[in-house]
Amino acid sequence: MSRAVSPKRSVKPPRFSYVLDEQIGFILRQVSQRHATIFARDIGADLTSTQWAALSKLAETGPCSQNQLGRLTAMDVATIKGVIDRLTARGLTETSADPEDGRRLRVSLTRAGLQLTEKVAANALAISKETLAPLDPRERELFVALLERLR
Repeated sequence: MSRAVSPKRSVKPPRFSYVLDEQIGFILRQVSQRHATIFARDIGADLTSTQWAALSKLAETGPCSQNQLGRLTAMDVATIKGVIDRLTARGLTETSADPEDGRRLRVSLTRAGLQLTEKVAANALAISKETLAPLDPRERELFVALLERLR
């Protein structure tokens, strides 16, 4: 004798206390992805965001050790080394022994690196402006100030 199989009813689970779309990490990741898309589209000069960070920080501060540059740009030792290796291969940075400590590697912009950095800076500023475009000027200022506090 066969029994009729009753269809299983879908039971809606109770509201889970953790809603992904409401979590700061998830929201920040989505905003970061939006910014990365704008950056990749508009930066020009075939630069990654980490390469741009290194170039712009060197333009801002002048030559420094590779380790210091990594700290200033929030990159670990392996990442900054790879970034500088690629920029040096493109002729945008150069490395030399640090005159104060020959064990350290000093990184500086080449003339081509400085020229490119100056040229691309306008694109980078426009990228930041577009990223913040959904906010009015007061909101932009507050948003950046709040992010600074979280840094």
